[in-house]
Amino acid sequence: MTISELINDNGAARHFSFEVLPPLKGNGTGLLFSTIDKLKEFNPLYINITTHHSEYVYRELESGQYERLRIRRRPGTIAIAAAIQNKYNIPVIPHIICSGATTEDIEYELLDLQFLGIENLLLLRGDKAKEDSIFKPTPGGYEHTTQLIEQVNRFNNGTFIDGTPIKHPGPKFHYGVAAYPEKHEEAPNMEMDLQHLKMKQDLGAEYAVTQLFYDNKKYFEFVEKARKMGITMPIIPGIKPFAKLSQLSVVPRTFHCDLPQELAVEAVKCKTDEDAKALGVEWATAQCNELYEAGVKNIHFYTVSAVDSVCEVTKRLL
Repeated sequence: MTISELINDNGAARHFSFEVLPPLKGNGTGLLFSTIDKLKEFNPLYINITTHHSEYVYRELESGQYERLRIRRRPGTIAIAAAIQNKYNIPVIPHIICSGATTEDIEYELLDLQFLGIENLLLLRGDKAKEDSIFKPTPGGYEHTTQLIEQVNRFNNGTFIDGTPIKHPGPKFHYGVAAYPEKHEEAPNMEMDLQHLKMKQDLGAEYAVTQLFYDNKKYFEFVEKARKMGITMPIIPGIKPFAKLSQLSVVPRTFHCDLPQELAVEAVKCKTDEDAKALGVEWATAQCNELYEAGVKNIHFYTVSAVDSVCEVTKRLL
């Protein structure tokens, strides 16, 4: 079943989904599975699994010099997706990204996913490498999500990247993309950002999930503008409760989202992590209630460093 079908075929009940990180290289699945165990009792519609660009690390040699190595700190997105689907029988959506991947890398990811029977994807450009000031496409890779979408479309239509036909095409992939209620940081204006989202829909995207936000007004205004532009696919709101004092300043700066004045006033009163966590749960719960009451059918939670807070919010909502 596609994600848009899951969202639309579950009646008027409140539903949610959530995102998890693959374990760090060398770590097991224990922490990941404990996160899922805490949230599965609330019947999530699906689970997103992120993927990450490789990055440079420096290793000191016996000579005292340093050797620069490129490593992937979180390998195994596809394997983790398969493990989750097998263990929990919950639909999974692995992220497929341009960042750090060649077209051949992507093709083999698609083949592996097809073998595993995983048909839903989230297609993203991905973040820039930590050492870069701006996004730089990997040699032999893509600069834009639309190029990634076109490769998936060609694969769906039975053609490899070199133009040769796929002898035994499997089921076609269905995919979603990202959306930004407060504008992508690199977009010159909101109108152009929405034009890019419309282009992704026209190419085949079936839904969008938003970057996290704390001001529902901005989400509602974004959806209204999108609809006027002809964007009809579901736009799933992404929510992340504050869980630590540091997040009150780090999260808005990292994800380029503003705090509404009412939240900002309460945030400056927080003195401890417990204060911040309590505020995060209260605010996210109110946010989600308003979104559901406005007709939103599914809310997507970002759980990184906020698992217990997400659990508390879902307990209050569902």
